[in-house]
Amino acid sequence: MRKLAVLILLVACKKEAPSNLSPQREGAVTAVEGQKPEVRLIAPLANGDWTLPAGDYAHVRYSPLAQITTQNAPNLRMVTALSTGIARGHEGGPLVVGDTLYAVTPFPNNLIAVDLTKPGGQLKFLYEPHPDPRAVGIACCDVVNRGASYAQGKIVYNLLDAETVAVDAQTGRELWRTRVGNIDKGETTTMAALVVHDKVLVGSSGGELGVRGWIAALDLATGREVWRAYNTGPDKDVLIGGSFKPFYPKDQGKDLGATTWPADQWKLGGANVWGWISYDPESNLIFYGTGNPGVWNADLRPGDNKWSCSIIARNPDTGEARWAYQISKHDHWDYDEIMENVLLDMQFGGRMRKLLIHPARDGFMLVLDRETGELLSADKFVESTNWARGFDLKTGEADEDERKHTGFGKIVEHICPSSTGAKEFVPSAFSPRTGLLYIPAHNTCMSYEGIEANYIAGTPYLGADVKMYVGPGGYQGELIAWDVAGRKKVWGIKEEKLPVYSGVLATGGDVVFYGTMDGWFRAVDARNGTVLWQIHVGSGIVGNPITYLGPDKKQYVAVYSGVGGWMGAVADPNISADDPYAALGVVGAMAEIKRMTAQGGALYVFGVQP
Repeated sequence: MRKLAVLILLVACKKEAPSNLSPQREGAVTAVEGQKPEVRLIAPLANGDWTLPAGDYAHVRYSPLAQITTQNAPNLRMVTALSTGIARGHEGGPLVVGDTLYAVTPFPNNLIAVDLTKPGGQLKFLYEPHPDPRAVGIACCDVVNRGASYAQGKIVYNLLDAETVAVDAQTGRELWRTRVGNIDKGETTTMAALVVHDKVLVGSSGGELGVRGWIAALDLATGREVWRAYNTGPDKDVLIGGSFKPFYPKDQGKDLGATTWPADQWKLGGANVWGWISYDPESNLIFYGTGNPGVWNADLRPGDNKWSCSIIARNPDTGEARWAYQISKHDHWDYDEIMENVLLDMQFGGRMRKLLIHPARDGFMLVLDRETGELLSADKFVESTNWARGFDLKTGEADEDERKHTGFGKIVEHICPSSTGAKEFVPSAFSPRTGLLYIPAHNTCMSYEGIEANYIAGTPYLGADVKMYVGPGGYQGELIAWDVAGRKKVWGIKEEKLPVYSGVLATGGDVVFYGTMDGWFRAVDARNGTVLWQIHVGSGIVGNPITYLGPDKKQYVAVYSGVGGWMGAVADPNISADDPYAALGVVGAMAEIKRMTAQGGALYVFGVQP
């Protein structure tokens, strides 16, 4: 009976709306071919299958599939909807390999394989790993999973209890299972494992429990750990050696991962890797961002606290660090920088550059030279951002507003963005046809007070009281189309009540897809933001849409629904909406979500109907 539960067809929740019911759209322009800069993509795109978390190694989240166009997108219809049987936050997205679709659920992290050749999809297998249930009470911010990778006949993904598994993609048989962390210390694994060459790259969550962040590589064939690099501590632990050449003097020096912390605080220093990893095949480097430093009360950890809130480049074969750039030293605001790093070559500043594009949690669009780590530009993509006035490109330092610095026993009001960021982990998408990056943005601010914190292994280690609220202008989310080369916003679609907490997908038909926390899934014109089609589904969308060619050679789009995650936690009926400080402060901004959607768990597939 349990296996049948994952294939319940959902129809009662379906509600379609014409494009004239679209949300507020600002700054629409008419872009034409020839006005965008020259763009060179550096990695193969998802062009039929979808085998990686972002579809491609460079994390552009663009597919050249173009059967769905701005002309026929209004004819999109739901093809099927499959219940996962788990009503928790469904982050990440499915994979499609050949004629099989693979979905990974939140805890208990089941792997569902669906045969796409059968009408409506038929269960091919259900792999149930039965992770340690103690992880549910330990994990911060929901029991989510952000996706899987396919390589060499294996589906590889992380379990909540700090294990990584490889499953035979045809049979569902477990091939290996490796423990990579310790839940007793607060380590969990929610990020999407990425396979590069014969290495499975994984990182840890748990920055709110005083863990020490790391990234590790496992052997794809056996699951054996090959290397592990910590993001705090002495150089030998961080795998910093002679080839490490940061661009800025502020990031140069010996053992900065230890000396920029008081005493042994780096051992509880956070800087986790719970977001995304990008890979450049040409330079053979991976790029990832690190999370906030351990303990939110900044007064308890004087110093720059490296390598928290940083972007790090490493060799995936050895783990050896090539360069690092710390975005914000001595983080005062819980500005994790685990956001996606979009890699591409583009005309920028008058010449072709090898770019790393990082839409930062702190509200700045950072563009770096991915060969050297030099900061080329830093512009606010959410105007309410006020913790810093800008960045000095010569030093790489943020020009911080000291009035927004937090500390022990003082309440600092109206800090923008809030700890949930001007965008969260949900990834943006880049279209080489328009030269635009499509950003799921937030407009949420906060009040912040540093308080006492005591470390007990496996328990919250926070040191702050936070209350969040809607930012200036009275809206809380926006899909932003950002001109990377022009360093400016082109258009935006504002969501008044809730942040945009869904990933974005761009396609060759000039259609961009995204979802909303109150359950709308939308197709919009990539060039001007016109809403072409939308449908209301059973629960809020915090997952990432994908597109693929079905066995019939037609293009389809798939997305999870199932509200959850940090900002979606308030939809849980067990969390009261009366205390604005609850759920690490998000209740103050998100209390309305209880009236707008409910928990759920489903995979929806859409296609154009004649």
